[in-house]
Amino acid sequence: MLENLPPDTLPRLLRRTTLSAIIVGIVGFLVAIFFAPPLAALGLVVGVGLAIVNLRFLDHQAAQVELRGEQSTKAVRRQLGGRTTARLAVVTVLVIGCVFLNAPLGIGIVAGLVLYQIVFVMNVMRVVASQGGLQ
Repeated sequence: MLENLPPDTLPRLLRRTTLSAIIVGIVGFLVAIFFAPPLAALGLVVGVGLAIVNLRFLDHQAAQVELRGEQSTKAVRRQLGGRTTARLAVVTVLVIGCVFLNAPLGIGIVAGLVLYQIVFVMNVMRVVASQGGLQ
């Protein structure tokens, strides 16, 4: 689906997603500061920040794979999969540790990660719809 999009679409999508996530994170922080414990609001910002940093690492890693030239699909998957799995494991351990140490902070981080994913999916749906939708 995304491979049929013009080459300049992905960088714009990532930039738009990052900006949208920052805006949603700020709004979420302001809402959480009034309706939740302050550490939950901080956790929400940390979660959005973690998601943005993860996306930047993934973008950088994918660019490195592209620079190496023609490779088999299996080799590319192995390169991207290992590091992606390691980042996911680190974030998971961090979040679970935060939940055990301070539940509002940990739940806030999870909420920030979820908010980022919602923003990302909405931006992808917008791009796909503007390019003619699914065929």
